[in-house]
Amino acid sequence: MTERQKDRPWLMRTYAGHSTAEASNELYRNNLAKGQTGLSVAFDLPTQTGYDPDHVLARGEVGRVGVPVSHLGDMRRLFQDIPLDRMNTSMTINATAMWLLAMYQVVAEEQGLDITKLSGTTQNDIVKEYLSRGTHVFPPGPSLRLTTDMITYAVANLPKWNPINICSYHLQEAGATPVQEISYAMATAIAVLDAVRDSGQVPADKFGDVVARISFFVNAGVRFVEEMCKMRAFSRIWDQVTRERYGIENDKQRRFRYGVQVNSLGLTEAQPENNVQRIVLEMLAVTLSKDARARAVQLPAWNEALGLPRPWDQQWSLRIQQVLAHESDLLEYADIFDGSHVIEAKVQEIVEATLAEMAVVEKMGGAVAAVESGYLKSQLVSSHAERRARIESGEEKIVGVNCYETTAPSPLTADLGTSIMTVDPANEARVVAALHIWRDDRDEHRAQEALAVLKAGAAGDVNLMEATLECVRAGVTTGEWSWALRDVFGEFRAPTGVSSAPVAVTAEAGTPLAQVREKVTATARDLGAGRLRLLVGKPGLDGHSNGAEQIAVRARDAGFEVVYQGIRLTPEQIVSAAVAEDVHCVGLSILSGSHAELVPDVLNRLRRAGVDDVPVIVGGIIPSGDAEDLRAAGVAAVFTPKDFGITEIIGRIVDEIRRANKLEPLEVPV
Repeated sequence: MTERQKDRPWLMRTYAGHSTAEASNELYRNNLAKGQTGLSVAFDLPTQTGYDPDHVLARGEVGRVGVPVSHLGDMRRLFQDIPLDRMNTSMTINATAMWLLAMYQVVAEEQGLDITKLSGTTQNDIVKEYLSRGTHVFPPGPSLRLTTDMITYAVANLPKWNPINICSYHLQEAGATPVQEISYAMATAIAVLDAVRDSGQVPADKFGDVVARISFFVNAGVRFVEEMCKMRAFSRIWDQVTRERYGIENDKQRRFRYGVQVNSLGLTEAQPENNVQRIVLEMLAVTLSKDARARAVQLPAWNEALGLPRPWDQQWSLRIQQVLAHESDLLEYADIFDGSHVIEAKVQEIVEATLAEMAVVEKMGGAVAAVESGYLKSQLVSSHAERRARIESGEEKIVGVNCYETTAPSPLTADLGTSIMTVDPANEARVVAALHIWRDDRDEHRAQEALAVLKAGAAGDVNLMEATLECVRAGVTTGEWSWALRDVFGEFRAPTGVSSAPVAVTAEAGTPLAQVREKVTATARDLGAGRLRLLVGKPGLDGHSNGAEQIAVRARDAGFEVVYQGIRLTPEQIVSAAVAEDVHCVGLSILSGSHAELVPDVLNRLRRAGVDDVPVIVGGIIPSGDAEDLRAAGVAAVFTPKDFGITEIIGRIVDEIRRANKLEPLEVPV
């Protein structure tokens, strides 16, 4: 038998970073020793949103969901003893992408490396931040300018670097269907390529080099046949767009290049061991088809719905990839789906529907206009509401959640206190102290001069990468770089999509929502209020607003007047809104782990304002021990991912309002 030639495996990464640059560096070196072939850096929320660790909004967020990188010194420590010219590094960074890439380049220069050898990716897709993940800083126009400047600089100076990763991953997390995921990612890619072309910074004969450096970062859900067809459709449409719209004749430059993180939205807190098989199936969606195989894969860990994964959990996910790549025969064959009538029909169906939706966005003026109008956000909120409704009705089955719920005790979660990793609360103070030392020790005149040049450049039309590099070398901090640009560009609050989202769950007589509406109406009458008012608040920097939006939409449909101001609010702002709007309940949504710091602050401020009859409820990824502490501090109810019934949650909110106001319970079944 002739021995078959195996394909080279994809890059294997683990999305990681926490606490400090030193701790994350140790984690990276350990993961590389275990056979990981690339790095994927998770930055904490202050770094992602352009705040230094000592800013009021950074409180409770430092080092929680990623590594804090406040200046060049942190970047040096993050990559100490890791030769960057032999590393493929992905950095999940968007609003501050230019800043982090500049620091990465300077560290490489300090290592004595040829920067043209640097390979990796900066995500740098700001459009999806307005729609799903919420780490945007500047308005769309200036953000697109920063993206354009980065791309043109990288193509000329860092030819092996992918300066942008058009990221549809978070669109699926926000509810996107396969058609919406491709459509809105392609609309973003078109907006970016049009901006680069129209900037005049790249000669027409070099535009193919720009197209060749565009990569994508996608999501793969558990419906792995449909997801695999989505990737084949993605590749086909990209080839068509780059050939027909931009005239790229070189098929290598038109190649669809993508990395993937498989779905975290579908990971469950209930029976979390089931997440392992979900992750495996989702990985197959992006590896089975050779012609649409991912170039890099990173897998979540089985316990991410519980909290921060431990190094062992990340190793388990890495081993899943290694078993598929090295033990199976997957890489020995040509595309196994070529010639399949079933697959081709599904791919064509997705292609046609996607092109139609892309035309809708194009008619609106493109992706940026569709963001500013609120169209894209409302479409995603609606799709997500429809999916949640299917899960609640049982139409869409989630094993261990809405079916097959009986389970034996799991040894994996027997001790919830040790089944996830926790970040030392004292870490934040250490990071802040180190930041102050950095500022004290730098050449202050050079730092201020660099910031002045950056602001002058932002007010003009020069490429801002060189000014940013000088800011790095001068010891400027992440927050200072960002505030200099805020002063020129302003900030942006994205549309929430809540008010325009259609009703996803009917309230016909006898339905659960109708019964909750009766409770809402009766309670408002008992309190002498026209309507019950619910404030949905997102304190801190956590921009994952999908859950908050779904609560807001369902509460609206249940008859509440909903006050929802979007993301990134201080406890003081939330309490001020609660008092001004005279709300009957405050609901806080936090997924970043900062609940232990921010929720008690909200409670204390409400008490100082004399508001002690308004229940506070909290939702998010909250370990059981933390949930007990929050209830002891005065929180009325804590909801975690296992509480998937949104209508039931709204009913519970009404119950808490009645309890807080010493009203008799209503015997209305939900």
